[in-house]
Amino acid sequence: MADAEKYEILVLGSGEAGKWTAWTMADEGRRTTMVERKWLGGSCPNIACLPSKNVIYSARVASLARRGAEFGLEMDQLRINMAGVQQRKRKMVEEEHQFHAKRTADAGIDLIMGEGRFVAPRTIEVRLNDGGVRRIAGERVFLDLGSHSTMPNVPGLAAASPMTHIEALDLDRLPRHLVVIGGGYIGLELAQAVRRFGSEVTVIEQGAQLADREDPDVGAALLDLFHDEGIEVLLGAHVTKVEGHSGKEVQIHAKDGPGERIVEGTDLLVSVGRTPNTKGIGLEQVGVELDERGYIKVNERLETTASNVWAMGDCAGSPQFTHVAYHDFRVVRDNLKGGNRSTKDRIVPFCMFTDPELARVGRNETEAKRDKIEYRVAKLPMVNVLRTHTIAEPRGFMKMLLGKESDEILGFTAFGIEASELMAAVQTAMVGRLPYTALRDAIFAHPTMSEGLVYLLGQVESAKG
Repeated sequence: MADAEKYEILVLGSGEAGKWTAWTMADEGRRTTMVERKWLGGSCPNIACLPSKNVIYSARVASLARRGAEFGLEMDQLRINMAGVQQRKRKMVEEEHQFHAKRTADAGIDLIMGEGRFVAPRTIEVRLNDGGVRRIAGERVFLDLGSHSTMPNVPGLAAASPMTHIEALDLDRLPRHLVVIGGGYIGLELAQAVRRFGSEVTVIEQGAQLADREDPDVGAALLDLFHDEGIEVLLGAHVTKVEGHSGKEVQIHAKDGPGERIVEGTDLLVSVGRTPNTKGIGLEQVGVELDERGYIKVNERLETTASNVWAMGDCAGSPQFTHVAYHDFRVVRDNLKGGNRSTKDRIVPFCMFTDPELARVGRNETEAKRDKIEYRVAKLPMVNVLRTHTIAEPRGFMKMLLGKESDEILGFTAFGIEASELMAAVQTAMVGRLPYTALRDAIFAHPTMSEGLVYLLGQVESAKG
């Protein structure tokens, strides 16, 4: 084997953190290579965040069209064209791909498409997608390996060739009856979208509620939403066996309390979590240690246990969001320039793009109780916000957790229309360490959803007063 090609910067994986690291380093004049096995730009612009929100929005338009009479619109029969839905999504994905390709080329990065495996410290062997092998070494190495959909070890499941979100987001046809295993973000978003396109949908969740990391009132609100949309939901159901083949017919055996029931459908989607892409690439041979769950061990500066090797994004155990991966990049970038940034005590927001949205930042009640943090809570139905009357979207609620003996904002949850924008306003206050009274006493435009924060917090008495 020939000697390794030498680079100052070696980035393995072109996801959010990886691509920004490569672009930035190359723009600063460092000889940079980036290795990507399949999707330039990672999962977000190609197979996950952006494509899913694109398809979900098409489903929302379909839902609004069906409600036309409610808004005084007379419409003929609605027909769903899944090929058209996919055409819109693929156009966006192609535009994203062209942007990433141009940005990478303009930076002067040596982009290597292939699968890399460590063979020596800071040295990888890349099996190229178009044939051949290259050996690459970097003075500094950045790992952005990502994650993939977890496939449970259930008898018959693998043989049934179930879909993950990747295949589900690329369907040119409409399933007659989609069965979704898993009641988390991805499963719920896609279950609702497919139902709105016209399929029968059943969701099977092993836990006691949907979105099991959220408070019980959130789980109950999501369950009501799904029931109202005609989605069958099985809670506390453990899948024991799968028969058939997804795309034709499937039978899912689920232990439901003392008995067992069989759910029959035509298509099967599995969405039960993520597994880091850390196995089989030689990390253990070069001093990069993994934790018990398979994530790369990193410190608060995202340094691994190997010298001059950093890990970012999903593979480092960071919260599995694109915006967190981008923050990981910024922590590493700034520290390499002499800064002292850390991943400790980050205020991480999230949004589940069901319709309406579920958004949260900071602690919820479940977490506060777990951590023995005393708190006060303010809660307001969305119907009390006048904006919801103008757009006929009264579903949901917002609530804020406040310190028991202080006016500190501990967390905020919103389930309702434009919940993500409400959350951003609260997060800004939390980042600035403002007391809740700053939001209570602010002037928000009328009629907006943010105006609801005044109503929400007007019912709270100041802990200092």
